[in-house]
Amino acid sequence: MSQFLNAVKTRRSVYGISKDIPVSESRIQEIVEEAVNHTPSSFNSQSSRVVVLFGEQHDKFWDLTKETLRKIVPADSFAPTEEKMGAFRSGRGTVLFFEDQAVIQGLQEQFAAYADNFPVWSNQSNGMLQFVVWTALANEGVGASLQHYNPLIDEQVAKEWNLPESWKLLAQMPFGSIVAEPGEKPFAPIESRVKVFN
Repeated sequence: MSQFLNAVKTRRSVYGISKDIPVSESRIQEIVEEAVNHTPSSFNSQSSRVVVLFGEQHDKFWDLTKETLRKIVPADSFAPTEEKMGAFRSGRGTVLFFEDQAVIQGLQEQFAAYADNFPVWSNQSNGMLQFVVWTALANEGVGASLQHYNPLIDEQVAKEWNLPESWKLLAQMPFGSIVAEPGEKPFAPIESRVKVFN
């Protein structure tokens, strides 16, 4: 099996993470930058945007998310939510994935016949970017998972990190060293999911 497919198999949702990653923060930055540069996008629009948070900035993000959720989750059932936020905060960093709506709107104006498709294609491209970053991290021995606390936290995130209004938050990826391996992954029969016609 190819190196690429082995890396794809290695990628899992890892929730047991800590701050002691096996690679440098500069290596994480390099992975993200390479992924952003080389993940395909419709019309080569390059509409994906990424913020990488380390250290205190990463901790601040999960504290902010926890306090936002505290306002909407009943107090008597908040403990599991608080525990989950603590688990994400225990990682080394977080990758925030955005799509620049200004780029998408520009394409809609320029290519009106495809206007309805550009938001769909944009989301598909961002999904590919998330997968590339996630798989590349796994290939370096770094565990990660994909979270979606948007749009609840969008306004606070944009304000806290002074981000452009046109950046729409799509996903959050906390990462760190793997301290708890994920369980066995069950698979539905492949025959029911793939059809081949010769």
